[in-house]
Amino acid sequence: MRRANLGTDLLANISYGSGHYVASGYSVYEEENEQLQEGLRAKVSALKSLTIDIGTEVKYQNKMLEDMDSDFDSTGGLLGSTIGRVKQLSRGSQSKLLCYMLLFCLFVFFVLYWFIRLR
Repeated sequence: MRRANLGTDLLANISYGSGHYVASGYSVYEEENEQLQEGLRAKVSALKSLTIDIGTEVKYQNKMLEDMDSDFDSTGGLLGSTIGRVKQLSRGSQSKLLCYMLLFCLFVFFVLYWFIRLR
């Protein structure tokens, strides 16, 4: 008799209406897998969004670097022409260079004198 009651208890634990088997725990694992899948989908979506943002930032940074490269090239050209002029000036007679230096020193002296006097 006890064995007959044991079989009916097992059948009582099985829910046929909802399709879930409580006794075997099958629905618990299935629900847990679905929750884990949803979590994984959310993480993949966040990762996709992050990689798109990184790609956009990389493109912006590359454009800035190209602009800086062109700016440095133009500055290098300007600096090269200025150095060429200084070399040309130094090739001239020393008296011209001395005259230019003297005029520059006088100009600086008068500007400083005028600035101090106004204070």
